Amino acid sequence: MNKRQKAILVKFGLVIVATVIAIAAMVNFKDWVNHTEAVRAMEQLSELVLQYRENHGSVPPESYIDDVKEKLMGSVRIGDLKYRARWISLGCSADEVLAYVKRSYNSFILEDGFIVLKFDGRVEYIGVKQFTAILAEQQSPAEVEMQGK
Repeated sequence: MNKRQKAILVKFGLVIVATVIAIAAMVNFKDWVNHTEAVRAMEQLSELVLQYRENHGSVPPESYIDDVKEKLMGSVRIGDLKYRARWISLGCSADEVLAYVKRSYNSFILEDGFIVLKFDGRVEYIGVKQFTAILAEQQSPAEVEMQGK
């Protein structure tokens, strides 16, 4: 193999490596953007829920959430939102999960988990194992049975 053939193979290898790195970066960037938009939409939902609670003295019904969910910036990125208001009493703790959505990523930098809206309005991203433990502790048997159907 002469010098010219070696140079061509080296350049070809570099192009392949650069392409693989660019593809991996774009997948991670896409997932990061989707994650950021979903968190931002959940934060907007949090503001609306807190405003509703201030005006009406209780958490909004699920129909209200369904109506406002479509108007949120980034609502497409939220996905299948689970709203737990009917299972929560007003005397619950601030850490009670009010709404959540599961997020799965093909990313190296983001792990799968849940974007969670707490009763006090905080929005957090929680890993799958931790969220499963939290929700199992907070769910009533009736809620578990209803979700199973």
